[in-house]
Amino acid sequence: MTKYGSALLGIRPRDEIVQTNCDYIVVGGGSTGCVVAARLSEDPDASVFLLEEGPRDFNPYIHIPGAYYKTAQGPLLKRIPWEPTAAQSRVEQPTMVQARVLGGGSSVNAMIYIRGAPSDYARWEALGADGWNYDDVLPYFRRSEDNNRFCNQAHAVGGPLGVSDIDHIHPLTRAWLQACQQAGLPYNPDFNSGDQAGCGLYQITAKNRRRSSAATAFIKPARHRPNLQVRTGSTVTRIIVEKGRAVGVEYVAKGRKWALMASREVILSAGAIASPKLLMLSGIGPADALRGHGIPVVADLPGVGQNLQDHIEISLVYQLNGPHSYDKYKRPHWKAAAGLNYLLFRDGPASSNLIEGGAFWWGNTSEAIPDVQYFMVVGAGIEEGVDAVPGGNGCTINLGQIRPRSRGEVTLKSADPYANPRVAPRYFSDPYDLDAVVEGTMGAFDIMERPAIRRYIASRQIPSAGTATPLQLRKFCQEVAHPALHPAGTCRMGKDGMAVVDPELRVHSIEGLRVADASVMPTLISGNPNAVCIMIGERTANFVQHGT
Repeated sequence: MTKYGSALLGIRPRDEIVQTNCDYIVVGGGSTGCVVAARLSEDPDASVFLLEEGPRDFNPYIHIPGAYYKTAQGPLLKRIPWEPTAAQSRVEQPTMVQARVLGGGSSVNAMIYIRGAPSDYARWEALGADGWNYDDVLPYFRRSEDNNRFCNQAHAVGGPLGVSDIDHIHPLTRAWLQACQQAGLPYNPDFNSGDQAGCGLYQITAKNRRRSSAATAFIKPARHRPNLQVRTGSTVTRIIVEKGRAVGVEYVAKGRKWALMASREVILSAGAIASPKLLMLSGIGPADALRGHGIPVVADLPGVGQNLQDHIEISLVYQLNGPHSYDKYKRPHWKAAAGLNYLLFRDGPASSNLIEGGAFWWGNTSEAIPDVQYFMVVGAGIEEGVDAVPGGNGCTINLGQIRPRSRGEVTLKSADPYANPRVAPRYFSDPYDLDAVVEGTMGAFDIMERPAIRRYIASRQIPSAGTATPLQLRKFCQEVAHPALHPAGTCRMGKDGMAVVDPELRVHSIEGLRVADASVMPTLISGNPNAVCIMIGERTANFVQHGT
């Protein structure tokens, strides 16, 4: 046996688990897991295995920003059913999608780079996440960052993660930003400066007009290291715990069952749905619920799977009076022209993420900072679950309440590792969230009536023009709201009885095991959380490297 990859042993279900010479196992090759694995492998004396359920990021659509419309509804996604409330009744079973590919969400999302507001982290610390205030986390954002416009107290250059302006801005985006200003929103040149209020252009995780995912930014430069093994197509089914310590994992790959043992630590980075599921399958979670599924209890942690939070979105769809959006590139000759432009010059529409502009503003005016986020999608039917328009030329305004108060849960349906867990987000269970979304929707209507954008609009398709009163809007929002696909909080950090990990992300009552992904967030941050997941990866690697 060699020290690294060839020491893995295949086992049949009845064979004994054999320990291998692996120091660290990272479960989940998403935004956080890629960072953790790459950083830990910087030590040439540490052997690191990264296990990812999905395939390698070879799909060419992943790397082209303008192909987001492909990755947002393609085969690189896992669809997980979720339970709607009575007010959210659907004809069909609703599902939320989670990435299933190396790089995780960073390989398939819209690349929008948002860190949240400084007060988000003050709130984390107040909830028991000592050492996670804004001043504590800012150096780890900067450590990753290679920004093509900013280099100041908030931003840095030279890190592995490309953060860039979008070079190709559609005229409709500019018109919408002018309409926002006509509606009273100030222009904000940097949503990550510490002040989110206003409208502006998003920066995205891209470098040289190609997606900068966690896989390309962190794993690709490290693949030559002999001490880093990346195994895709590997489904982890259990964390092996012996005498109160995590010592390895069992997983299935290529139709066979395997065991991999870790002499130092196991880091679980499978995401806010899969991480609590895997903990519970391994006997770590609410004791009574585990016994009900016949799972031996290793550690009674009642908070595992609780505190589920997600942003919820409304999509407002407008029909345009001409070919004024990216929808015209759905036609074969325009699509071919855009592809050729990108192939030859890496320029044009394919270099855009299609969601170039946005805003942060108030739904509830009693809030100290904005609580609604807007996205101007320069097309219709780009994202899964959003319809196109008659005539084929449209645009979409997505908006959501970014600090939800509603809480749900992730629980097991059975002890079968291949069964989906029960996901009950309980969207709008706190009426505060619905109130803010309704107010935000009315604000979006107001913006779309402003002269700068109104001249391009033929009609509002969703909701229809007849949906105008607050009561009608409330019903509309309840019925059509959909997950923003930012689940978090299900293994939250803290020091109370419902916390799952401590502020160094070590699982309570279990040695040698950490959780590092969106599940550890006590509360969702104000905006897209991918940048925060990468920051969590940087902090986790630092904790492990310094033995904390």
